[in-house]
Amino acid sequence: MVNIIEVNNLVVGINQKEIIHNISFTIPEGKITAIIGPNGCGKSTTLKAISRNLPYKGSVNFKGKDVQNFSRKEFARALAILTQSPQAPADLTVRDLVNMGRFPYHSFLGGMTSEDEKEVLWALEQTNLLTMQKRFLATLSGGERQRAWIAMALAQRPEVLFLDEPTTYLDICHQLEVMQLLVKLNAELGITIVMVVHELNHAIQYADHVVVIKAGELVTKGSPKEIIKPKLLADVFNVKADEFSCSNGLTALVPVNIIEQCKQ
Repeated sequence: MVNIIEVNNLVVGINQKEIIHNISFTIPEGKITAIIGPNGCGKSTTLKAISRNLPYKGSVNFKGKDVQNFSRKEFARALAILTQSPQAPADLTVRDLVNMGRFPYHSFLGGMTSEDEKEVLWALEQTNLLTMQKRFLATLSGGERQRAWIAMALAQRPEVLFLDEPTTYLDICHQLEVMQLLVKLNAELGITIVMVVHELNHAIQYADHVVVIKAGELVTKGSPKEIIKPKLLADVFNVKADEFSCSNGLTALVPVNIIEQCKQ
C-alpha cells in the first residue's frame, strides 16, 4: 500500500497547551481513512495541523515532499479541507459557492475562465447539484448544503479531501447520502478521503483505514473491521458495546452501557 501522507512526531499546542503529543501515522493513497476518538482528544486539531491550518512541530510529508515547501495555491490544488459546520452568506447561490473552489487556479485579479466554468459544472454534476446551482444556500436542506460544500472542494480538483465530521446535524438518510457520495468519489475518481467521524459504524462500513486517538496520543491504526471492536470502545470510550452481524456481511456495534463516567 502506497502512502500519500506521512505524519512524523506531530506535536500541536493551542494557547500554550499541548493538544497532540508526538504522534506518527500514515494515510494510504486512494483509500478512505477515518480518524476516531473521544470528544476533545485532538482529532480536529490533527486534521487542521496536517492541512497547514495550525502550527505544529514534527513533519508532515505529502507524496514525499514536506507540506511546508508547497506554495499556498499549490497545496490547495493538492488537498482540500471542509471544516466542521462551514459557514457562508445565506444569499450565496450553490454555483457561487462552488466557484470559490477555483481560487487556487486564479492569478492576481484573474476572473473565472472557460476552464473554471467547465470544472465547476463537473463538480456540480459529481454531487448531483446541477439542477440546484441557482438555489440560495439558505433554501437547502442540511444534506444538500453539505453536498454543495463538497462540490466546492471538488472544484479544487484535489488529490486528497479532508472532512471534519461531515455528517454532523444530518438525519440518518442524509448521513448515508453523504457517506455514499464520498465512497463514490473515492472509487470513481481515486480521491483519497480522510474524515473525522463520531459514528463508529460509519468507519466500519465505509473506511479502509482507521486512526484512533485518545487524549492527544495515538492508540492504534489499521483496518477498521479488525480494530473497531467492543474492546476498543471499552478502552477508548469507556463504553460497553455489543457486536452484531449485518445483512451486508459487516458488523455493527451498539453501545449498551457506560463503564465509567465520561470524562470531559
